[in-house]
Amino acid sequence: MAALGVEPLGHVLGGRSVVEDDRWGPVEARLRLDHPRVSAETVRGLESFSHLEVVFVFDRVDPDGIEWGSRHPRGNPDWPLVGILAQRAKDRPNRIGVSRCELVAVDGTDLLVRGLDAVDGTPIIDIKPWLEGFAPRGEVREAPWAGELMRDYW
Repeated sequence: MAALGVEPLGHVLGGRSVVEDDRWGPVEARLRLDHPRVSAETVRGLESFSHLEVVFVFDRVDPDGIEWGSRHPRGNPDWPLVGILAQRAKDRPNRIGVSRCELVAVDGTDLLVRGLDAVDGTPIIDIKPWLEGFAPRGEVREAPWAGELMRDYW
């Protein structure tokens, strides 16, 4: 397969500098969109949205630590052994993270956000406005352990 040609649009500035599992809700950070092709035109109209979906790279994951099989989420033996694709863990095969966060302000090509679970310096590969129409349709089902894991996440 040919190379995908994905390159960062920018990086996360501020917020947390250490990877932690919980209490991301009040964390504020700036998305510095410094790719040479990004301009005010690129973000025009984004201020009309309250939330964003940010796609980023878990760049601090050692490629040798990538999980391809199953494990207990967060290493908790009280939770079932599940495949890496049944989790949202950072050490996944392509090290791609997706997070929804609040858009606080647009300042040129800098975006101030709250509740983004990515750390200072993280490469950003895409940003999309959150649209209600993309929320799941119908009943949502999830594993019981997932609610426990998310209890203190935000």
